[in-house]
Amino acid sequence: MLQTAQLLLVATTVITLVAFACYVVAFWFAHQTRTRARAEQEALVGAGGATTTAQPAAEPPRGGSSRGVVWLGSTLMRVGLLLLTASLVARALATGHAPFANHYEFAVSFAWGMILAHVLVEWRYKVRTLGLAVLPVIFGMLLYATTLSYEAKPLMPALQNSPLLTIHVFCAALAYGAAAVGFGAAVMYLLAPRVRWRGWPKQDILDEIGYKSVVATFPLLTIMIVLGAIWANIAWGRYWSWDPKETAALVTWLVYGAYLHARVTRGWSGSRSAWLLVLGFAAIIFTYFGNLFFGGLHSYA
Repeated sequence: MLQTAQLLLVATTVITLVAFACYVVAFWFAHQTRTRARAEQEALVGAGGATTTAQPAAEPPRGGSSRGVVWLGSTLMRVGLLLLTASLVARALATGHAPFANHYEFAVSFAWGMILAHVLVEWRYKVRTLGLAVLPVIFGMLLYATTLSYEAKPLMPALQNSPLLTIHVFCAALAYGAAAVGFGAAVMYLLAPRVRWRGWPKQDILDEIGYKSVVATFPLLTIMIVLGAIWANIAWGRYWSWDPKETAALVTWLVYGAYLHARVTRGWSGSRSAWLLVLGFAAIIFTYFGNLFFGGLHSYA
């Protein structure tokens, strides 16, 4: 069963890479179509003289092939979500507990949360090309997970409060997934003035996606921290110990809280709020990987 879960993880990794390739191909195809249209327009201008130059420049035709490739990438990610869900279920059945107990399992759960958030936002806002920014992050986490040992080990005593641990880490996976989509939207927002492609989402849509992602991320992070404190008191006899991972999680929570405060009370939007989303996700990445370098009570995760 563990090998089945691992094979499903590898399959999801490959599918994610292919899906990202579809988005890149669509972008390249659209760029080539626009370049050809511009060249043809310039040729007509040169041949027609002053009469032609008086005509407005024609818009490049919409590429049906480009849309088809983007649709394929979107469909592949939905398949990937099903496969990774099956991988997590298979591992849970094999180990007898929710797949949230070590660094490997949370890497897979982190990737699952990102794919879920990506698929939901894509469905809600019909912004399929968001994958250009989000899928590289998902692929990176999946690829990293495949390099870790997937062997199951007995739970350490601190992790044997199964319901509390499950909810704590599940909220973290959902929060981090939503934050990844917000990060992708922020990156695309910042790049939008430099990109000329019909398929590139409009900045107001990207700004809204970034905001809505934090509306989901912040309360989930809050629940994660509160449940983590309760769990810490049960496992180690104190609610808070300034462990590196705890401290990093608190800093992350403060960054997203600052985003909401600036957005709601100060009217921040646009580039300033986009950079805050980038900072927030950088804090999440540090929270996840930081304990590998700094150790602490969360060294197992």
